[in-house]
Amino acid sequence: MELASTRAVMDALEARGYAGCARFVGGAIRNSLLNQPVDDIDIATTLTPDQVTEALEAAGLKALPTGVDHGTVTAISAGRPYEITTLRRDVTTDGRRAAVAFTQNWEEDAVRRDFRLNALYADAEGRIYDPTGEGVADARAGRIVFVGDAMTRIREDYLRILRFFRFQAWYGRGEADPTALAACKALKGMLSGRAAERTQKELLKLLAAPDPRAALRLMAATSVLSAVLPQVKALTRFENLVTIETDQLFELDAELRLASLLPDDAKVAQDTAERLRLSNSLKDRLIAAAGREPRIVSWMSPRETRRAVYRLGVRTFTDRVRLAWAASDRPAAGTQWRSLLPLAETWTPPAFPLTGEEVIAAGVPKGPLVGQVMREVEDWWVDLDFIDDKLAAVERLKAVVQGMVY
Repeated sequence: MELASTRAVMDALEARGYAGCARFVGGAIRNSLLNQPVDDIDIATTLTPDQVTEALEAAGLKALPTGVDHGTVTAISAGRPYEITTLRRDVTTDGRRAAVAFTQNWEEDAVRRDFRLNALYADAEGRIYDPTGEGVADARAGRIVFVGDAMTRIREDYLRILRFFRFQAWYGRGEADPTALAACKALKGMLSGRAAERTQKELLKLLAAPDPRAALRLMAATSVLSAVLPQVKALTRFENLVTIETDQLFELDAELRLASLLPDDAKVAQDTAERLRLSNSLKDRLIAAAGREPRIVSWMSPRETRRAVYRLGVRTFTDRVRLAWAASDRPAAGTQWRSLLPLAETWTPPAFPLTGEEVIAAGVPKGPLVGQVMREVEDWWVDLDFIDDKLAAVERLKAVVQGMVY
């Protein structure tokens, strides 16, 4: 956190307030303690949002009012964003959002945070402040423990249930905190109707952990998983997929992991995507991955593989191979499955040699019949393993047209 851009933000705030009026908070401190990469740098301050804006602008930095009602201003320094939030205490909460009041008290601000390892602060000189007295120890031991009473913290924001399992997947080690598990289980019913965008964001972040298997098992055991994804009937394929990614050194894929949790049913995939308000691209991917035709098996010949890649596209074919591999009886013995992937990834599907205009020129009237004839000739062309002979395709077209009954 010694970047010049970071120092510029802290200097600006302290110039408007006083030394120590701003501290780094949360994930940046936690990850620094664990020698893990720091992605986002959040700052807490005793300055009000108006004072923060004045301080940044006086220093020539850009200030964006990204959440002023809740005390948050985003600074842009050397093109990098820094979320700066005034110390707060909750006045009222409804399980989704809170009405807050600003405070000058660091302990009050810490009490409203979710987990003790996130309620950590550090000043510009690197001195760490641990208001709960357990945050540093929790981070180093891999304990995910709510600040204060777990039920109270969850009632402030019910999506903290999913956050608990996300942090368990990313930072937890050993047995999960039993008090936290009990609270998540007791309040799981309140996840229904929560903001879909936040729900899917938490879920995908959880699935993006290097190894989220233990966390998913806990979610299943507490019935939290069924509250979020009622379509999930078993974890076997998901767990096998994570194993395959690890053993084969594949890049982990949170989206495909989500697909592995769902049954091979395009309607279920579509309903899930719509309920979670997934992006159109992810929705299309889940639906395509759930398809059953053509059937994908480990003993596909190169010719059958090319045919499937042509029909499905590279990504969908690859998705279905990995899902079928994870669902197989012996996922650890994956040599045959693995061999399907290089061909799919390196083969360039050829373009179908005929056009609609050529079909019309052969005597097919304009309209739906043109597409029907093209598909019939294309099926023949694919069956011949994409024969590179346009004349043969033209002759096949003539034969199809001659055999048509209008």
